[in-house]
Amino acid sequence: MRVLIAEDDAAIAAGVAAALRNGGHAVDVVDDGARADAALHDTPYDLLVLDLGLPKLDGSEVLHRLRKRGGEIPVLVITAREGLRERVRVLDLGADDYLVKPFALDEFKARVRALLRRVTSKGTPELKLGHLRVDLPGRRAWIDEAPLELTAREFGVLAALATRVGRLTSRAQLVESLCSWDQELTDNGLDIAVHRLRRKLRGCGTGVRTIRGLGYMLEEGQDVG
Repeated sequence: MRVLIAEDDAAIAAGVAAALRNGGHAVDVVDDGARADAALHDTPYDLLVLDLGLPKLDGSEVLHRLRKRGGEIPVLVITAREGLRERVRVLDLGADDYLVKPFALDEFKARVRALLRRVTSKGTPELKLGHLRVDLPGRRAWIDEAPLELTAREFGVLAALATRVGRLTSRAQLVESLCSWDQELTDNGLDIAVHRLRRKLRGCGTGVRTIRGLGYMLEEGQDVG
């Protein structure tokens, strides 16, 4: 999953970014509202972590513009602003959840997992594809009851394909979902991750199909190569 953090407090931004990266997510960080608005225009994110008190463009305006454009990604607001009226205002603007600073990282990570579970699996805790089960927020997978041992990159490929099962995912879309701005993934690195994932899925009734020159597709019902 790819996450945008819009937070001008460097210590808080570093802390939540580290927590998300340790969970296997690709994370981009901006420190003002104008950069956040531009990033949301240009990059498909799975989650926005948004501070309200941003310079250049207030976080409330960033959220308003996102929803006005039809952006449906989940938004977790983190802010020092307290009070029921403020929480109601932000939720009415289109935020999905709200945390008041200071907060515990464990609670932050739990809120993120809940938001991603709600959106990526449409309210169900797991995706089931043949004998394959995938817990996207928990970053776990099984073949029947046996845990599937995957690297962070292999799981990232599986997650990107599983949320678009039966539809084509281009190589560019895979790279975008796996990498932050300060990371790089070579063509060879992507090919290796797909190859290893395909090998680990062998025999489960769900496979990764290569569409030459276009990308990849996760297909249920047969092992494909």
